[in-house]
Amino acid sequence: MARWTSDELSQIGAAEELEISPVRGDGTLRRPVTIWVVRHGDDLYVRSVNGRGSSWFRGAEVGHEGHVRAGGVDKDVVLVETDDVNDEVDAEYRTKYHRYAASIIDHITSQEARAATLKLVPR
Repeated sequence: MARWTSDELSQIGAAEELEISPVRGDGTLRRPVTIWVVRHGDDLYVRSVNGRGSSWFRGAEVGHEGHVRAGGVDKDVVLVETDDVNDEVDAEYRTKYHRYAASIIDHITSQEARAATLKLVPR
């Protein structure tokens, strides 16, 4: 399995936002959606703040592949659903985005958002 380089991890992890374009069933990319991204160790994670019902997340479930752009990095990725590190990912969101209102952080760390956590794995 491919791994992120140290530079890619640093650049994407430091980026305020990430653009994600899930792959459609026909192999084309969906319109990019801007979301938050966090780094935990040598992995990168995103969540749908509106849970599994959001259109971009439903699109991600179709092929589990996509393209991301953040911090000067453009990369094709595999989108892996996970709940193995939700507490750690919550902590990363709280740390990285602490300057935002508590209600916003509460929303991205809610059970609904936690159920829509994806690990980004480079292809």
